[in-house]
Amino acid sequence: MADGLLSDAQLESIIYAGEAHSEFLAGSWTVDTTFDVVAAARDDAENAIRFRRGWFLGDGTGAGKGRQVAGILLDNWSKGRRRAIWVSKSDKLIEDAQRDWSALGMERLLVTPLSRFRQGTPIRLSEGILFTTYATLRTDERGEKLSRVRQIVEWLGSDFDGVIVFDESHAMQNAVGGKGERGEQAASQQGRAGLRLQHALPNARVVYVSATGATTVHNLAYAQRLGLWGGADFPFATRAEFIEAIEEGGVAAMEVLARDLKALGLYAARSLSYEGIEYELVEHQLTPEQVRIYDAYADAFSIIHNNLDAAMRAANITGETGTLNGQAKSAARSAFESAKQRFFGHLLTSMKTPSLIQSIDRDLEAGHAAVIQIVSTGEALIERRLAEIPTEDWGDVQVDITPREYVLDYLAHSFPVQLYEPFTDSEGNLCSRPVYRDGQPVESREAVARRGRLIEKLASLPPVPGALDQIVQRFGTDMVAEVTGRSRRVIRKGDRLVVENRVGSANLAETSAFMDDVKRILVFSDAGGTGRSYHAELSARNRRLRVHYLLEPGWKADAAIQGLGRTNRTNQAQPPLFRPIATDVKAEKRFLSTIARRLDTLGAITRGQRQTGGQGLFRSEDNLESQYGRDALRQLYTLLARGKVDGCSLGRFEDATGLKLMDVNGLRDDLPPITTFLNRLLALTIDLQNVLFTAFEQLLTARIEGAVASGTYDVGLETLRAESFVVTDRRTIYDHPGTGAETRLLTVAQRQRNHPVSLDDALAHLSDRQAVLLVNERSGRAAVQVPAASVMLDDGEIERRVRLIRPMDQHTVPLTTMVESHWHEADRERFATTWLAELAEVPKFTESTIHIVAGLLLPIWKRLPNESTRVYRLQTDAGERIIGRKVSAAWVANVVTTDAPSLTPDAAFAALMEGRTVLDLAEDLQLRRVRMMGAYRIELSGLNDTMRDRLRAYGLFGEIISWKLRMFVPTDLSGIEVLSRVLNTYPVAGISEREAA
Repeated sequence: MADGLLSDAQLESIIYAGEAHSEFLAGSWTVDTTFDVVAAARDDAENAIRFRRGWFLGDGTGAGKGRQVAGILLDNWSKGRRRAIWVSKSDKLIEDAQRDWSALGMERLLVTPLSRFRQGTPIRLSEGILFTTYATLRTDERGEKLSRVRQIVEWLGSDFDGVIVFDESHAMQNAVGGKGERGEQAASQQGRAGLRLQHALPNARVVYVSATGATTVHNLAYAQRLGLWGGADFPFATRAEFIEAIEEGGVAAMEVLARDLKALGLYAARSLSYEGIEYELVEHQLTPEQVRIYDAYADAFSIIHNNLDAAMRAANITGETGTLNGQAKSAARSAFESAKQRFFGHLLTSMKTPSLIQSIDRDLEAGHAAVIQIVSTGEALIERRLAEIPTEDWGDVQVDITPREYVLDYLAHSFPVQLYEPFTDSEGNLCSRPVYRDGQPVESREAVARRGRLIEKLASLPPVPGALDQIVQRFGTDMVAEVTGRSRRVIRKGDRLVVENRVGSANLAETSAFMDDVKRILVFSDAGGTGRSYHAELSARNRRLRVHYLLEPGWKADAAIQGLGRTNRTNQAQPPLFRPIATDVKAEKRFLSTIARRLDTLGAITRGQRQTGGQGLFRSEDNLESQYGRDALRQLYTLLARGKVDGCSLGRFEDATGLKLMDVNGLRDDLPPITTFLNRLLALTIDLQNVLFTAFEQLLTARIEGAVASGTYDVGLETLRAESFVVTDRRTIYDHPGTGAETRLLTVAQRQRNHPVSLDDALAHLSDRQAVLLVNERSGRAAVQVPAASVMLDDGEIERRVRLIRPMDQHTVPLTTMVESHWHEADRERFATTWLAELAEVPKFTESTIHIVAGLLLPIWKRLPNESTRVYRLQTDAGERIIGRKVSAAWVANVVTTDAPSLTPDAAFAALMEGRTVLDLAEDLQLRRVRMMGAYRIELSGLNDTMRDRLRAYGLFGEIISWKLRMFVPTDLSGIEVLSRVLNTYPVAGISEREAA
């Protein structure tokens, strides 16, 4: 501290972590011998354990998380806890860990890699920090050799109370599986290994570290030690219940989650200021030659698609009756679609590289340093191609290694050529099975001939070199530092292309060369996108302005943001200039859309505000996979079916995309989803892409504008605006027992400026021929009648409706009531006079009262009304900022008048045993005395299956009566203690009397 090795903000993390680690999560548990199954248990049960509370460090990329982790480890080291585990994403990051540890004055070699100890052998370290990766941690037992998790547990001992650091903890996401876009997803191996380590060492001090903790709330399953479910701090009995509640609340609920975790001291998420960072989009306009090449490849894919169908018919995978072998057809289509998507992604990246190279040339002239972020390196492709070339030819490579090879590879290895024979199965269905002769698969001659013609056609198309090779070959290895996972690459020497081998430590040497200003350009992929630093560090020789090019965003939002954090970090001479590179090809939005969708939730979960995920680089409107995108797409399909899209008929669309929109009944019910549509869009000619995407974009914009106008657009934390907000009443409705954090009910008087409909706007509705000007003969008021959507009544009758637009409001009424009302059609002059007279009476302001529940929300989430889970932000006239959920006046009246009755467990037990009292508890539970089998019991009714295990652990017992589980509080001496545990979790909401049972 005296030497300033840790900043105040970093010291704050050490204090927060120490505070969290000093407590245990509520409840007792048992863990089975596999460390996989955790079950609720009674506090006095044999083998019952309690889990120590964990802490989450979610600071943004570049905020010095490694140094803070080292500080937490040192804090525990000085207290005698001399063993620790540091789990990270890559074994290369041990050097960063050793650097951060030694920066605090400790011996760097105390950070020891687990790889030094073979699997199955004891870890012979008396003290030290064991560094391992998630990939190593997930290694299961092999014969006699213990799993890596057990090897670590045996070294630490089951009562270990030191630190376990899960660095880059987002690598454990999907720890319990769940539903994905393509159905059920199995739990990831490394996520399960991380959970096993946490289960096996309940007393350990767990620290989760990630700038991108979760892109969806499902992915927080690994953060078991935060106690978000199954404990007393939050009202969610199970993980599934927690996920359902947060997802129902949308992005705003995720923002509340992050905010409340911070308020409870379980989470810190500070990010570096983006002040001074400039952002400049570089758009590459495809040249006429590039458009010709793109269109040629799009036509080639259309031909491949048609040939694929013909080849499957020739091979008897499909026939006249339909599909004969569903598995083979699905595999063939899947291979084709993935090859197509990968190819066009690479093609677009390669085509925009010339603009990148020109821009880098200008940067180098200006004395800057260029950093280029990519995802794919084409390593697998290079390895396959080099395997086909004799090693003596590696000194002068004559073949093209370009993205086109992906398609040729697909045709050579995945195009369906194996012959299938039709047969009839036991149920009389016509199917097909593969044909073999002497153990060898038999090929269909027609399919092989089609494949040969396709390969010939593609081989004649002009190759477009891969982006990474273009950069390395253009600037040379003396200028370019490459931090990727490639072990071999093709480089230019004079006028020859030669193969160069790269050693395992090449990435470290290349990074050093860049930071020492020996090389001015650095290219990094995912292998160099985590934990590395390429910023203008004050201690580095290269303190030039970093121009960070996002050439290829990829599919993972968290990886894209991790990458952007490589050049904007603490201790830098100057902030970077971010330059995403895009093309004018409409389908490229396919790639940005996935990232924009995930950034919304990423920002919400990690910062408590959705806009911070991408720091403004991507807009939420770029998310084409939203509900608005799906609705707009359905409209587009309808327009295509009706022939209303200029430049693209239904037939042309179906031929070009291979998507079928119609069946015998008209428009299909199961229309292709948005992801399929966007994928198919990639393989269309540029002109057709522009036609379809322009139509789609217009429909999407209209949907979003309509949702914004109606107030239903999910914008996360929504800011309420008015002329004035004044808090007139404050009432505390919940105190958090551990931290003292409060939940407050605020009554706010709001004053809003009125914006009545002007006469011109009212008359503008006459552009609709069904609009009618009205004046009410009794009240003398004016209105414009316009058509409204009809509704179906309970008896099946259709009720036609109209909307009446008034100066300050509008409402919908049945058409039949208009006939019996005093509204009559008026001429334009009378209507105008009446309307203007009403406008003159409208006051400048309207005053109203709103109720906001602010402060800590998650612990009482279930007690809040279900009518709306939207979260709002407002600022009062006094400058106070309020964030919370709006609640109705009726809910407030109920809360205020029914302050929870206070009843001690002893008094409650006595009252229940007497039989005249019924206790209503939170979450619709009820306690009452019942008579069963000739004896009195206290029954808890209204429970659901998620509560069962926890209630058993409290000491309740259950019986199956008439095939229904009923649970009872013991009536012996232990009953008061059991009842006390129940009332702590589910407080008394009401007391009523009845005749004794």
